[in-house]
Amino acid sequence: MKISTKTIVMVGMFTAVLSVLSILTIPMPTGVPVTLQTFAVALCGCVLGWKRGLSSVVIYLMLGTVGVPVFAGMTGGPSWLASFSGGFLWGFLFLSALCGVGMMQKNIILRLLFGLAGLAICHLLGVIQFSMVASSSIPVSFMAVSVPYLVKDVISVVGAFLVALPVRKALFAARILTEKNHGTMRTGEMGER
Repeated sequence: MKISTKTIVMVGMFTAVLSVLSILTIPMPTGVPVTLQTFAVALCGCVLGWKRGLSSVVIYLMLGTVGVPVFAGMTGGPSWLASFSGGFLWGFLFLSALCGVGMMQKNIILRLLFGLAGLAICHLLGVIQFSMVASSSIPVSFMAVSVPYLVKDVISVVGAFLVALPVRKALFAARILTEKNHGTMRTGEMGER
């Protein structure tokens, strides 16, 4: 598969955006901080499409795993993938991919449903891993690490879709994103005017 310079730059740029938005954190007693990661991950998928958005998240996870301080609060290392909040990191893969698939849909409700399905998978993985690491039940873990974040995360996904529309329009106009390299319909065909 031939990868263009534009694609490499866009994937790298959105990996950087995700890394920067992960720095700002509000610590929580559960060990799962409040961050802007959900918004950034959803934005990667919404703007770049599922393949390139997923690539941005994979690179982000790889950088963090090898110790580059890109995870919440400028942390990194392989232990984070097995930590209290590690399930959410794994869930970011599904969130980004499904937001990207959602952007391929003409119907705005379907777009949001795909994004929210990705968010649900992200939360499910987060709850399961927290439950295993903390040795607590699934309902207790759900109340501890999912419920307090749900409103913020739903707003983040919806916000990412709204921000993505003008960003995608500008990138299509500049011919940085195209039908061929983006895997979606052109802006005008999707009703993004």
